Formats: sequence, C-alpha cells, structure tokens
Amino acid sequence: MSFNILQTCARLHYAFCAYLPSHVCPLLVTANALKSSGPLGAGLVQASRSLQTSSQSLAPVPPLPEKGGKTRHGIIPEELFQFLYPKTGVTGPYMLGTGLLVYMLSKEIYVINHETFVAASIGGVFIYAVKKFGPQVAAFADKLNEEKVAKAQEVKDLAMTSLTQAIEEEKKEQWRVEGRSMLFDAKRNNVAMILETNYRERLHMVTNEVKRRLDYQIALQDLHRRMEQEHMVNWVEKSVIGQHHTSKESIAKCITDLKALAKATQAKATV
Repeated sequence: MSFNILQTCARLHYAFCAYLPSHVCPLLVTANALKSSGPLGAGLVQASRSLQTSSQSLAPVPPLPEKGGKTRHGIIPEELFQFLYPKTGVTGPYMLGTGLLVYMLSKEIYVINHETFVAASIGGVFIYAVKKFGPQVAAFADKLNEEKVAKAQEVKDLAMTSLTQAIEEEKKEQWRVEGRSMLFDAKRNNVAMILETNYRERLHMVTNEVKRRLDYQIALQDLHRRMEQEHMVNWVEKSVIGQHHTSKESIAKCITDLKALAKATQAKATV
C-alpha cells in the first residue's frame, strides 16, 4: 500500500516536473530514487534533487519502473524476510519487528502521545485519499506522461526518418563512387573510339586525296597519249594525202608525155 503511494507520488512528480522549470521543483522526489534505493528502495524514497539553480540537464531521463519490488504489509520489503529466513525462520522477521516495537515502547524511546493519534489519523486520511483518488491521479499522470512520450517519439521518428534517408543517400553516393571507375572506363573507351574514328576519317581522306591525284596523273598521261596518237594520225593522214596529190600530177605528166611521144611517133611514121 505504501509503495503504491510512493509510486503515485513519483508519477505525479515526473509528470509535473516535465512542464515546470527546474527551479520550481528542486525538492521533489525523482524517479531515480525508486531505482537507486537498493533492497529497501521499495519502501524508502531519497530526495536526489537538492537545492539547485542550474538549468535542467538535457540528458535522457531513465524510464520509471512500472512495477516495484515485492513488499509485505505495503512497506516492508520482501528482501528483508528472505535475508532473515535462513537465520530466524519464518516467524523471525515478525518477532524482530514486534521486539523492536516493544523495546522502543518499554524504554520510552518512542512515547505514545496525542501526536501519535494525530499522525495515525493523518495517515488514515492519506491512505483513504490514495485509495479513493489514486487511480484517477495516476491515470492523469500517465496521460501526461504518454503525451510527452508521444511527442518525444514523434520527434524521434522524424529524426530516424531523416537519418534513414541520409543513410540511403550516403549508400547511393557510395554506390555511385563504386561505379565511377566503370564510368571512367566507358569514357576512356569513348575517347579511344573517337580518336580511332578521327584517324580512320583522316586515313580515308588521305586515301581519297592520293587516289584523286593518281587519277589526275593517269588522266594526264591518257591525254598526252591521246594527243600524241591524234597528232600521229593527223601527220600520217596529211602525208598520205600529200603523196596522193603528187602521184596524180606525176601520172598526168606521164600521160601528157606519152601523148606527145605518140604524136611524134605517128608523125615520123607518116613521113
């Protein structure tokens, strides 16, 4: 029962301190008190936040324990019974508590007075309030805590999404860097093909130019040969035609001489 009270107070402290400045609640009990209190931590609460004026730390707050250690009678930790069982038996812890109470009352270390009844009344009212309103207050504190956790989770999800995208981009860039050698090889091959194409084009151009000049020389030689043949044919033709005219004149002169000779022969014969 007392542990439920302490747990409810811790939830309220955690919920309200999340929305208040650090200097407003310097003496409230933190959640770490329930975790760091050792074997007797289920029934004891330590005030770990002393008076302070510094700003609240931005370090992540450890989560509150959902369930505390086992206790007996709401306040006595189970570890105490387990520690005393091997030495005193099952009734040892109860006899120890009863003996201490009787010893304190007999030696008047603790004196029962009106303050005892006031404390018992206040304790009863407090226990009744916790039993009556504890679940509603705990639900309200849990709601505030869940809202804060949801906001933190949203921020975390956004950060994780952005970081995941950054990781994917980084992996893509690494993949591109790995393929850069292949790209450079392809570019080198393209440059080599361009150079080879230019070489082939220039070689073809030189071949065409040499062929054109050789064709010019062949055409020039053919022209010279044709002109020489035409000149030779013309010269032969002129020579033949000239000789033909000379032979005609020689034949006509011979005929004329023969005629004159025939007339002279006839004249001699008549005489």
